[in-house]
Amino acid sequence: MAAPYSDDLRQKAVSAVERGEKKSHVCRTLNISRNTLDLWLKRKKQTGTVAAKTNYRRGPKPQIDDLEAFQKFAEQYGHLTQEKMAQKWANPVSRMRIGQALKRIGFTRKKKLMATEKEMKKPEKSFSKKSEVMPRKDLSILMKLE
Repeated sequence: MAAPYSDDLRQKAVSAVERGEKKSHVCRTLNISRNTLDLWLKRKKQTGTVAAKTNYRRGPKPQIDDLEAFQKFAEQYGHLTQEKMAQKWANPVSRMRIGQALKRIGFTRKKKLMATEKEMKKPEKSFSKKSEVMPRKDLSILMKLE
């Protein structure tokens, strides 16, 4: 989202219209859209100020509001997968929401040990094959013949 216009520019535009200047002339002079000016005038009429809104929440409201209760829940059921935790949570939430809440309270995801298991299953023979490498001279002769 783009940064809001400065309060100074907003005030200049609204005061110019209040002095009697045409809206189209003010918009052209200050390089703002007519809709923007109309919104500022509407805000001035409703609230008495043209200042931009601050401290508002972007995006949807989180479905898991009480992070302290969720942290206790996560400590108790941390051994479960996110999907199982979503089923156990009091309100219906998705697995993704559980993951987002876990991230907010600083928990990390459970990691699978697949890489470790693969390393353990590797045969030790693969390390002994490296000693059977052909000398470098023989390799260059083979390359020239092909």
